Amino acid sequence: MVGKYPVITLCGSTRFKNEFLEAQKRLTLEGNIVISVGLFGHSGDAEVWDNMDEGTLSKTKEMLDDMHKRKIDMADGIYVINVGGYIGESTRSEIEYALANGKTVRYLEE
Repeated sequence: MVGKYPVITLCGSTRFKNEFLEAQKRLTLEGNIVISVGLFGHSGDAEVWDNMDEGTLSKTKEMLDDMHKRKIDMADGIYVINVGGYIGESTRSEIEYALANGKTVRYLEE
């Protein structure tokens, strides 16, 4: 909580860019401070990965995963963008991390 505002980190597959943006708007208007992903690697930010060798690609993905866990550390809870019930491996690890650290977990779709 920052002041009177809960802090929520969005989690989910970056293929759901539109759903991330809609949730960010809605949660913000509901009075939350929203932390989101830094880029949408699966939907629109493909140039980030272009011309990256395998070693750099692997290190960058590890860094982004770790950064997202730090965003969870800063939040009171997470909001999972699980369109059609989809939860991938990275998102599953973020949910487990959030629960292990006493964060609330809410879902776009139950």
